[in-house]
Amino acid sequence: MEHATVTFTADPTATQHKWWQHGIIYQIYPRSFQDSNGDGVGDLKGIITRLDYLQWLGIDCVWLSPIFASPMADFGYDISDYRGIHALFGNMEDFDELLREVHRRDMKLLLDLVPNHTSDQHPWFLESRSSKNNPKRDWYIWHDGKEDGSVPNNWLSVFGGPAWEWDPVTRQYYYHAFLKEQPDLNWRNPEVQQAMLDVMRFWLEKGVDGFRVDVMWHMIKDSQLRDNPPVPNTPANTASPLYDEYMPVYSTDQPEVHGIVRMMRELTDAFGDRVLIGEIYLPVSRLVAYYGQNNTGAHLPFNFQLLTLPWNAQEIAAAIDAYEGALPLGSWPNWVLSNHDKPRITSRVGLSQARIAAMLLLTLRGTPTIYYGDEIGMTDVPIPVDEIVDPQGLNMPDLNISRDPSRTPMQWGPEINAGFSTRKPWLRLPYNAARVNVEKQKNDTHSMLSFYRRLIDIRRNSAALSVGSYSPVYSDSQLISYLRQEHDETFLIILNLSHRPAYFRPQKTHYQGVIRLSTEEERIGQRVAQVITLAGDEGIVVELI
Repeated sequence: MEHATVTFTADPTATQHKWWQHGIIYQIYPRSFQDSNGDGVGDLKGIITRLDYLQWLGIDCVWLSPIFASPMADFGYDISDYRGIHALFGNMEDFDELLREVHRRDMKLLLDLVPNHTSDQHPWFLESRSSKNNPKRDWYIWHDGKEDGSVPNNWLSVFGGPAWEWDPVTRQYYYHAFLKEQPDLNWRNPEVQQAMLDVMRFWLEKGVDGFRVDVMWHMIKDSQLRDNPPVPNTPANTASPLYDEYMPVYSTDQPEVHGIVRMMRELTDAFGDRVLIGEIYLPVSRLVAYYGQNNTGAHLPFNFQLLTLPWNAQEIAAAIDAYEGALPLGSWPNWVLSNHDKPRITSRVGLSQARIAAMLLLTLRGTPTIYYGDEIGMTDVPIPVDEIVDPQGLNMPDLNISRDPSRTPMQWGPEINAGFSTRKPWLRLPYNAARVNVEKQKNDTHSMLSFYRRLIDIRRNSAALSVGSYSPVYSDSQLISYLRQEHDETFLIILNLSHRPAYFRPQKTHYQGVIRLSTEEERIGQRVAQVITLAGDEGIVVELI
């Protein structure tokens, strides 16, 4: 399908772009990046030793999954002290050194803020559950059961089972959207709001460059605690209902959440050139509301379409255009291929198409986020049943939805444990780690790592690719193509999402230019015009002349 000429740009009144608009974000899962002390778990000192690699790769910003004090029921997403570093990762001096070293390399550092819930070991919750009259009782969501003693409503935990836990001491239920060890805060309470803003202020004053806010769309719940409706045409599993069997219309994405996000944004902006990113799994029509009225919400509500859509050219092309069309004036797009909660891109689409995915990620308009290890083609590692540690996998063992396979240690070199640790890692490595690693790929011009580095380099050195406009050109059952333009620089990107040869032949416009980057290195520098032929699994970046 050839597209009408539509060009998507940033706010025309903007005179310059922020670092978080033209930069590349790299997500690190700290447990799995680099172990410095031989305990099999990654840590802050380990990350410091690998910063030169990230600088060499061309990364602008590092985002760390949680490193705070935690009982680790959900591997750090159950926080017991928002101002403390977990001993597994080091201490505050290590963090301060990491921040200095990141900034010394002209990179930025983002922390993972988890404001929706705390650990059940957090002092706030210990006070809250101590009695109904405790001043912090209303900091969490407590409620009586129904007349028959059953749970207050039908809300379910994302990790399986009811989302209400009975407390025998105070004889009420508390709400937990995830594990029972992760009670949800009551964000309708102004004291909770102020306490979390104080946490943000603490880290911003330290010099962090912003936050990725965990489950932002969960933060406010329906004040009437109404039942969620069942998903139409879904057979009810009455014995053990699953989260996806109900539409979370009352337990998530409430209108009042936007006021909370606006407060977070105001505080973040008060510290200058910082960024607020929201984790939000919602349809685009509702996702874009998190930019806020007049762009006073999150700078970047995470766009997860490339994580969730089928790998189909026409569906993805349509989704890109729909997203661009839905963006509020002056807001900035963003794209993600993988993260710590979903299967890796290489496991979803295969090694050859993973290069196409990388080219898509790094040539679309907007801020790209790379998940550690994707740049070397890391795949999900099969974890034996008796080695599963992820609570999502443990709680629902028959569904094969453990997140462990995408969280395995970074593969640095051919030595024992792939250079990650001198001791047995907390999660196993793949059998091919001695062959698929940074050291092997760094000097191989045909490797995935070399391809990523070339992609990042051409993006960083091109205004058109980093901040230019986006215009769809043509898509069919195999191809996606679009233009990126800034001033007199224009690139045509053509991606073949199939394994078969394809032909780019738009009817309305004649394109000619020079291939500056291709998944087939031999084509770089080749002139192309009119009908352009692509091999299966091939993508090209053409500078138009």
